[in-house]
Amino acid sequence: MNQRRLGTAGPRVSALGLGAMGMSGMYGPADEAESIATVHAALDAGITLIDTGDFYGMGHNELLIRDALRSSGRDRGEVGISVKFGALRDADGGWLGNDARPAAVKNFLAYSLRRLGTDYVDVYRPARLDPNVPIEETIGAIAEQVQAGHVRHIGLSEVGAQTLRRAHAVHPIADLQIEYSLISRGIEAEILPVARELGIGVTAYGVLSRGLISGHWSADRPLAAGDFRGVSPRFSGDNLDVNLALVEALRAVAEARGASVAQVAIAWVLAQGEDIVPLVGARRRERLTEALGALDVKLGAEDLAAIEAAVPAGSAAGDRYIAAQMAHLDSEK
Repeated sequence: MNQRRLGTAGPRVSALGLGAMGMSGMYGPADEAESIATVHAALDAGITLIDTGDFYGMGHNELLIRDALRSSGRDRGEVGISVKFGALRDADGGWLGNDARPAAVKNFLAYSLRRLGTDYVDVYRPARLDPNVPIEETIGAIAEQVQAGHVRHIGLSEVGAQTLRRAHAVHPIADLQIEYSLISRGIEAEILPVARELGIGVTAYGVLSRGLISGHWSADRPLAAGDFRGVSPRFSGDNLDVNLALVEALRAVAEARGASVAQVAIAWVLAQGEDIVPLVGARRRERLTEALGALDVKLGAEDLAAIEAAVPAGSAAGDRYIAAQMAHLDSEK
């Protein structure tokens, strides 16, 4: 698989990464054996970047990745692990805010290292900006862990341009993890240009907008208990009708090029720059196989124009998250 570098200061990784969140209940129940088999298939296909969060399944996701990597037989150095930290949860799965104090950095990292069964994390990042802690203090604390050898590179997640500048002034930032897809293009105005100015890469999550623009979603699809798409604005009411109409327009473009909707949507993100690494959230091997096919979809100027006509910037209906969660996004302020 082709590789891309995460910014000027970061590691070289596969052109596609695997996002593991969906393997730990965020989209309803997942089959653990199939999840591990999907991780193995990703590694076999040349994927070298796996993204997780210590709060995915309250540690379950890290334990699953540990088991998958151990049973794969691969050396630790062959796989890059990206970890988000700081989100606080309760025993019922509720969200309690974010904690990015220096002491919390050390605490969260210690638990992640134990659950992952490793002595270092390749990229470590706060999941959200903690409004009560200057970003300089958080990055400084992670930098200490870089010096100690427990972290290789520092990343950020869902922060705005000015926070990027402040953080990068403390320690080189490898990449910004942020939602970026055909229907989530807010980073293009300011955040992406600043990241490129500073030499910071982008790991793009939500490239299929949680399945909404995969070509497999339907208005009558039932949702399992605990699937947060059940309250997502883009999956609700009239918004869903508008967004599925965009998918059908994209389907016509994809079929004319002999590709699936998902493959064209992922290929579009890949085509936005060599400094962008899409994270595919496949939790089953069949979906992973489809996503990998995007690497063979080469989009020329005419293709990109047709895609833009089918799904114009700003055409999606509904916010990315409910209002309470949007309020935690420094990237949206």
